[in-house]
Amino acid sequence: MLQIITGFGFFSGMSYPFRLLGLFVSNPSLLSYIIVPILVNIVVGIFLYIGLFFFGWEITELLTDSLLNRLDLLLADLPSWLNGLDYLVIFLAWLIRIILSVLLLILTGFILVQFGVLLAAPWYGSLSEKIEKIKTDNIEIIEVGIVRDIWRAILFELKKIVLMLSCGILIFFLSFLPVIGAIISTVGGLTVTGNLICLDFFDAALERRRLKFRKKVALVWKTFPASAGFAAICLLLISVPFINLITIPFCVGSGTLFVCDRILPCPP
Repeated sequence: MLQIITGFGFFSGMSYPFRLLGLFVSNPSLLSYIIVPILVNIVVGIFLYIGLFFFGWEITELLTDSLLNRLDLLLADLPSWLNGLDYLVIFLAWLIRIILSVLLLILTGFILVQFGVLLAAPWYGSLSEKIEKIKTDNIEIIEVGIVRDIWRAILFELKKIVLMLSCGILIFFLSFLPVIGAIISTVGGLTVTGNLICLDFFDAALERRRLKFRKKVALVWKTFPASAGFAAICLLLISVPFINLITIPFCVGSGTLFVCDRILPCPP
């Protein structure tokens, strides 16, 4: 019964950023490891929001205005007793604008994560090690040398891009299927995004064990639906403008907390 109430682990997965707050309260020294990442996020965020977000907002405005003009032209040829459809058109225009704006926020937050995690990797690595030490009283690190370490980091990012593009292309074509196409594109897009979020925030702990990319993906699915709940709350936290400058380090730390609780007890 408890498993059903907690969504078979989904809501438990959502709780990890809040569990991390409790860990910070009992171990305030951990806060020193998120100062530099927050500063990095602020610098990167300024450029992203000035450039990508506001540029994307202009495109969103152009798209909705163009759609509204097309619909107005269509309505102009309709009988006068259908004039009430003007309100429907206005409603649809605002709905589309809201949907596109939300997608833009998610995209901006997602890109911010990619740059922020990469640039602040040394501090995130130290934070992850400290959290794992507190939770398990042990840290497993497989040394491979700095050159191979950099190469693995590059491959990891490239494989994420390949995963995103290959799944994205498939979802794009499936979206044209009648009736179920919209459902497939929505569910598929959220699934791919959730996987990428988990890979980003679990990686600080998993990469120390030098796991293969496929194994990391398998571990995300192995911990489903808790991993889905974790991805959902992190997606929300990284999508809120300016707040995400602070919440991204918490997502990284809570990812290590998740790994310590749900992956390390069962050796990968």
